[in-house]
Amino acid sequence: IIMKFISDTMFLLSNGLLIPVIIGLLLLFLLALLMLGGLIERAQRYKRLQRRYFSHPRENSDELLNRLRSELCSDSGKQDHRDLFEELLKELLNAPSAQRELLIGEYELRLDKRLTYPQVLTKFGPILGLMGTLIPMGPALVGLSSGDMATMAYNMQVAFATTVLGLFVSAIGYLVLQRLHRYHHQELIYIDYIDELLNQADNEKR
Repeated sequence: IIMKFISDTMFLLSNGLLIPVIIGLLLLFLLALLMLGGLIERAQRYKRLQRRYFSHPRENSDELLNRLRSELCSDSGKQDHRDLFEELLKELLNAPSAQRELLIGEYELRLDKRLTYPQVLTKFGPILGLMGTLIPMGPALVGLSSGDMATMAYNMQVAFATTVLGLFVSAIGYLVLQRLHRYHHQELIYIDYIDELLNQADNEKR
């Protein structure tokens, strides 16, 4: 009797989770679509930065620093069109060594925060998809045992739909996560390069 009570309670609790799981999957699906649009914008931004900074021919260190100071520090009227990466470069060019380390560390934290939502999609998409698959299986088996094929078919439909939705959300999250990792890694490589050039220039002045 006790085991039957426990099993019935667990069955009711698991069935009660189906609606929150479906709502969660729908919210993640909307978030995935928004992140796809954001990824397109980030890709265009990365191409612009690559043309202006990353793919530029290797210059003499003094020439490179002077060019950056000329482009970033003189066009104050274009400040509204700069992003955080260019603002960081501008601050690095005018900051002492200790402050540059702080600025770079804070920028790395900002980049990590941008990865939060893709990581949520990657991890919670399969979790909610699996929950949405397993929860309707119980009522489906009950319908099968009682000969209610309509109930079984409906619950199986819900199970398959949540599985596909969860996998789609996870795939989008993984794609966005990998692309952002690449973009962020390239930015940090260039920032470390500029910081090293500034350190060398500081040492030569001493």
